[in-house]
Amino acid sequence: MTNRFALTPSLRFATSVLALALFCSCSNKSTQTRLVVYSPHGKEMLSTFEKLFEAHHPGVDVQWLDMGSQDVYDRIRTERHNPQADIWWGAPLTTFAKAEAESLLERYIPSWDEAVPAAMKSPHGFWCGTFSTPEVIMYNNRLVSEADAPHDWDDLLDSRWRGKIIIRYPLASGTMRIIFSALMQREARRSGSVETGFAWLKRLDANTKTYTADPTQLYLKIAREEGLVTLWNLPDVLIQTHINGYPFGYVIPKSGTPVITDCIAIVRGSRQRALTEAFYEFVTSREAMIRQAAEFYRIPTRSDIPRDQLPEWLRSLTIVPMQVDWEEIEANEKQWMKRWDEEIKGRGKAER
Repeated sequence: MTNRFALTPSLRFATSVLALALFCSCSNKSTQTRLVVYSPHGKEMLSTFEKLFEAHHPGVDVQWLDMGSQDVYDRIRTERHNPQADIWWGAPLTTFAKAEAESLLERYIPSWDEAVPAAMKSPHGFWCGTFSTPEVIMYNNRLVSEADAPHDWDDLLDSRWRGKIIIRYPLASGTMRIIFSALMQREARRSGSVETGFAWLKRLDANTKTYTADPTQLYLKIAREEGLVTLWNLPDVLIQTHINGYPFGYVIPKSGTPVITDCIAIVRGSRQRALTEAFYEFVTSREAMIRQAAEFYRIPTRSDIPRDQLPEWLRSLTIVPMQVDWEEIEANEKQWMKRWDEEIKGRGKAER
């Protein structure tokens, strides 16, 4: 009797080849050297540079985790006795300075170190600035015209925006912690007391509809018209507009805006030091930074990149930097944000 389920010789051969290919694929993946990157730079840029680096280093498997910069810091701090990450790519310099003080980073001087101003890097070589990131007011441009959008920070306190502002939860976001801290400093300079800064944030809270847990929810809520306005950073606004098609416009506040120095560092305890250094140099090379500017709207800190090699959007950008005392923010940000969370969040509406 013929077994109708028996494999023919040609089918047996094909099956064997397929099984061997799958085995080799799994085996190759398991024998690759893993490089772990923690970063808030978004899946678009992270996936691009994962593929580019792996193409230059065939035996490497780059694995990245995209999370808020404050979440990265908290995670690296938690993992200090059993480090899981090799590279930390992206967060304000104040956060990197805290990590350096807590011995969470490894010292490394990149080949392009002299092209970055002293104020944008660790004086001891533990981190270095990669991008300058201005903060902006973002709005849904389907419902809000450029003329009608808030043009400065104080405009956000106007009653016309009540219930129309959505904000990324600051305690998990380096971007929002810096914006809030810088605005508190601004108010304190005006009055001589940080209490006026808290009062300003309470008025902003009164106009805020909700705080989102992550940037994706922020983008979706503004795009779906659940809110019309937010405070965010320029590169992400441009990425969501030009790459993902969201209906976002932006305004750079006319009185001045905080410009964050976004940094990179090697995590203390990295198991792949030579490979980690190679990745560090790869994503911060002149060629990489030009590409990051053109495709992902980043503003390089390196002064050795010819202006004519930078994209038109960047060359035509006009920014008025806000006066910011970064040392004061580094010293007080945690306490300020804790007080905001406990005393202000959700309470502004009750007092309006």
